[in-house]
Amino acid sequence: MAEFVLSCSSPADVSRAFLEEHKISFICFHYELGGKSYMDDLGQTIPLQEFYRRMVEGEMTRTSQISVGEYSDYFEEFLKQGKDVLHLSLSSGISGTYQSAMIAAEDLQAKYPERKLLVLDSLSASSGYGLIMERLAEMRDRGCSIDEVYKWAEENRHRSIHWFFSSDLTFFIRGGRISKTAGAFGKMLHICPLMCVTPEGKLEVKEKIRTKKKVIHAIVEKMEEEAEGGYDYDQSVFISNSACHEDAEAVKNLIEEKFPKCKGKVRIFDIGNLIGSHTGPGTVAMFFWGQEPRKD
Repeated sequence: MAEFVLSCSSPADVSRAFLEEHKISFICFHYELGGKSYMDDLGQTIPLQEFYRRMVEGEMTRTSQISVGEYSDYFEEFLKQGKDVLHLSLSSGISGTYQSAMIAAEDLQAKYPERKLLVLDSLSASSGYGLIMERLAEMRDRGCSIDEVYKWAEENRHRSIHWFFSSDLTFFIRGGRISKTAGAFGKMLHICPLMCVTPEGKLEVKEKIRTKKKVIHAIVEKMEEEAEGGYDYDQSVFISNSACHEDAEAVKNLIEEKFPKCKGKVRIFDIGNLIGSHTGPGTVAMFFWGQEPRKD
């Protein structure tokens, strides 16, 4: 069986150590902070605590996706080595990066007809994207072929369930995702919007909940409703956070209380520079496997 490379991009929001442990390659997006451009390199160039501090202090952020040329150079390095590649992209509902990866793949496929270069839209973001990559790495390590892993991902990517909330609306207002009027009203009433990623891979506000304590319980209630196996759920749960680790720990503790078979399987990661450029500090996201896609 030909060796193949399992690949993602930096907004999978897992640690570099996690990617190395699971032998997952990755390509970086780009962002600007204070007018200077950086690679979204999992907090290596600018530690994430510093990144969020500088955002709070007023430095502006912008993000840009990976170009077709960058994808071509990245993929070709593996193809030259005689390796097939399976790459999952950040959700097309959030970024146009999937199309760029597809264009690069189509061009390279003509140049390397003997190799397989498969690109799939994850329909996921942040550590929900990382959750899918963990499962695919496990399948690869069990000896599944690139085609088997691709097919499973295509059929099951919707089952990576995403819920998240923010206790700080500042950067949602700044980015235009929440109007200034609604944002001011929300801040006054301590509103913490509870949001999800839809089966189409798009962000959507589902509920507006008063106080952080209530939204922490509300997000875990979503897992109670949707987790595969209900309270017997015993698979990975990923939590990501933007400079609010205590809130992430509170969600983790409540999950382990409600789902005793999850103890030791709930992992907390940092929201990286790309996603964090849009959320700012104060966001907690929770990801788990659902039985089937959410019916909205």
